[in-house]
Amino acid sequence: MFLPVIIALLAGGAAGFSYNIVIARRRGQTAADQATKVVDQARSEARKITLDAKSEALKLAEEVKREEKDRRRALDQTEQQLLSRQSSLDQKLEELDKRSEKLRKHEADLDMLKEDLRSIRTKQQENLEKIASLSKDEAKDKLLKMTERDIKADLVKLVEKLQVDAAEDAEERAQLVIVSAMERIASDQTAERTITAVPLPNDELKGRVIGKEGRNIQALERATGVDVIIDETPGAIVLSSFDPMRRQVARVALEKLLSDGRIHPARIEEVVAKAQSEVDKMVKDAGEQALKETGVVGVPPELVRLLGQLKFRTSYSQNVLKHSVEMAHLAGMIASDIGADVRIAKTATLLHDIGKAVTHEIEGGHHHIGAELAQKYGMEEAIVHAIDAHHDDTEATTAEALIVRVCDALSAGRPGARGDTLENYAKRMTELENLANAFPGVEKSYAISAGREIRIIVEPERIDDLQAIKMARDIATKVEATLKYPGVIKVNVIRETRAIEFAK
Repeated sequence: MFLPVIIALLAGGAAGFSYNIVIARRRGQTAADQATKVVDQARSEARKITLDAKSEALKLAEEVKREEKDRRRALDQTEQQLLSRQSSLDQKLEELDKRSEKLRKHEADLDMLKEDLRSIRTKQQENLEKIASLSKDEAKDKLLKMTERDIKADLVKLVEKLQVDAAEDAEERAQLVIVSAMERIASDQTAERTITAVPLPNDELKGRVIGKEGRNIQALERATGVDVIIDETPGAIVLSSFDPMRRQVARVALEKLLSDGRIHPARIEEVVAKAQSEVDKMVKDAGEQALKETGVVGVPPELVRLLGQLKFRTSYSQNVLKHSVEMAHLAGMIASDIGADVRIAKTATLLHDIGKAVTHEIEGGHHHIGAELAQKYGMEEAIVHAIDAHHDDTEATTAEALIVRVCDALSAGRPGARGDTLENYAKRMTELENLANAFPGVEKSYAISAGREIRIIVEPERIDDLQAIKMARDIATKVEATLKYPGVIKVNVIRETRAIEFAK
């Protein structure tokens, strides 16, 4: 009974095993097919990549060949050009050799001709000596003695007459030229002073100018560098300073403050800055007006500005700009009369004192400084020399330089044109300020009260209170040791610190 069951079970197991085998074979076949497909794809891609690489390599090889071909062609052309040039050079060298050979032959022929001429001349000289019974040297001496005896007296008289006539004519002509130029020029001359009076609408404004505890007047003096004098003189405030430009800035600023009515330290600084700008414009206008008046052209803008500053400079109480303009007119007339270059003479005389605009800033004589400035800004060498030589320490080598020197003497030597006091005073003030400015930490300094006080403003970041006290003592000691001055000089060192912030 159990046997059929066992047989059935075995048959079912064998069938299931056979089915599993079939299924496994099918799966194996499918995997093999997929693997084959992947391999085929990989081989196809590999072939494609290989073909692409070969194609790219072929392209690169072709480009390299083409470039190599081009280079070879260029090298061939260069070689041909070099060969052509070498051939040309060889041909030229051959021609030069032929010419040299011809020249040597000509030189030999010339030497032979010279020798023949010397021989002929020697024979002729021997024949002449035989005929005259005199040697060459004896005949020469005899002829010279005869000629000298005949014309010596006449030559002496002629030379003496020419010298006398030249001296008389030169002196007379020089007098006529100078007198003619002097009578054709007319100029007024006013003496400059060291004070400027600013009129007041009413005396009540004096208190406002002074301010609480003198703050306003101190701020004005500190900003402008002038001494503001407010005394019992009715209707006026006096500004005192040896520097006319500072006085001008202070005058313009004070007039603006008085007309505006708002007078306080911050406003004073603002107005002084505006006044400085106005004075700078006045300086430029003055320089341009001087050029227009004299007809001088071609002056650089930097020199025009320095020329305008001469309006506020004086030399022995003579206004330097008026002096220069007057000289330019004189120089033009004199140069025209004697045949010199009018343009160079007028330009040099107008700019001859340009160094005085910066004399206190640069060491050296003003004529040397002026020449350096003119050369720096591209003026002609003749103009530079005339400026440099208008004083006696440099020799004047041109007619224009001598004209500048003569005109300087004419303009300055007139009676009443100059005085000595103001020049010495201004020089003493400048020396005093330069001495103070030489100390480290000094921002600026002003000599005021006719040189009896110097105010020194220091940089608060570099100089503390103790150093300020020591600086005042050191400056006073150096002033005593190096400067000559009457009376007593007060050294006032000012150290001021401000903290400013804005509320928005």
